[in-house]
Amino acid sequence: MKRILFLSVLIFVSVPFIAQNKISAKEIVKKADDLMKGVKTTKAEMIITTVRPKWKRTMKMKTWSKGTNLSMILFTSPVKEKGITFLMKGKEVWNWIPSIERTIKLPPSMMMQSFMGTDFTNDDLVKQSSIVKDYNHKIIGEETIEGRKCYKIELIPHEDAAVVWGKIIVWISHDNYFQLKVNFYDEDDELVNKMRAYDIKNLGGRLLPAKMEITPMDKKGQKTVMEYTSLEFDVPFKDNFFTVQNMKRLK
Repeated sequence: MKRILFLSVLIFVSVPFIAQNKISAKEIVKKADDLMKGVKTTKAEMIITTVRPKWKRTMKMKTWSKGTNLSMILFTSPVKEKGITFLMKGKEVWNWIPSIERTIKLPPSMMMQSFMGTDFTNDDLVKQSSIVKDYNHKIIGEETIEGRKCYKIELIPHEDAAVVWGKIIVWISHDNYFQLKVNFYDEDDELVNKMRAYDIKNLGGRLLPAKMEITPMDKKGQKTVMEYTSLEFDVPFKDNFFTVQNMKRLK
């Protein structure tokens, strides 16, 4: 009788404890998303290497972001791309091209197009649709990626979300909430791109994957690797930093 009573008490205490510590799919995705962002701002320097069957090209760029609605990208090399700048404010995106001294406002139809000839889309690096706000989230399994146990989460966009992907499957590690693998699908449920993250190191005081590699499924021998060379969080910016006028002054 005492043993039955003890088990009953144990179950009564344990069930609420487990329920309280259960994390939802959306919370997991948010933790992974927040890992790459500062509380207020983020500043980074990156190298993008585009690989094709017969050639390879490397570009360097600086990025600045504030919250989820403001971001700026400046290309610093090679000479041909140096000075090209992208600005995102809310749902609007501008592109400054110094060689023709012209600012172009990008229409929504260009978000699915290639970003500067890479395998990333304009939406991936410029507009950055919110994987937290624009999608419904569901845990569909668990798998081990590069020795780390991961949640396998399905993301389906809201009907009114202005996104380019019909579905996303993401693998997020249990321990540090690293996004180690992402599969991108079109509206017909066809796999378009695969992305993996690796080379985990200390960046801006946080352990993060320093490299992201994206591979298109329909183009053999192609891939693009993006590498963080520096990353800073919560750097103060002036109020007029994220403006069309400032795009021309960045260095």
